[in-house]
Amino acid sequence: MSAITSPLKAEDKKVVGNVLQSALVDLLDLSLLTKQAHWNVIGHNFRSLHLQLDKIVSSARKHADTVAERAVALGCNPDGRSSTLAQNTEVPQLENGYINDGKVVAAMTDILGSIVGRMRERIEATEKPDLVTQDLLIEITQDLEKHHWMIEAQR
Repeated sequence: MSAITSPLKAEDKKVVGNVLQSALVDLLDLSLLTKQAHWNVIGHNFRSLHLQLDKIVSSARKHADTVAERAVALGCNPDGRSSTLAQNTEVPQLENGYINDGKVVAAMTDILGSIVGRMRERIEATEKPDLVTQDLLIEITQDLEKHHWMIEAQR
């Protein structure tokens, strides 16, 4: 069996691997929670919010794949299993059942805000060990901040 070698020093690989894993958990949980909101949103702004939520899901899934592939390229094994998400998520969770559009906007604002805050911490954490990963995280954070703004503007 062969393994993927890393261009990073062992201690840098550990830091970056942990950062990428935690980002993966955030992004996968974001995609699941946003899809949950997409299915269960009700209210006067249903249609526009329903469509907007699908854009966030697509973005989160795309970024999750990029993060996982970056981890593998560095010789780290990403873990996107549901049990890993359940044990490690820091993302605020949605209530069950139908959710009024105003509550969806408030919840998604909080969810995206919490993830953006952690992404900014990850950007700082990767400044020294891996600028390539930092650049990737900056791009993802820019996209998440745009989604946050567009959701929050509906409050």
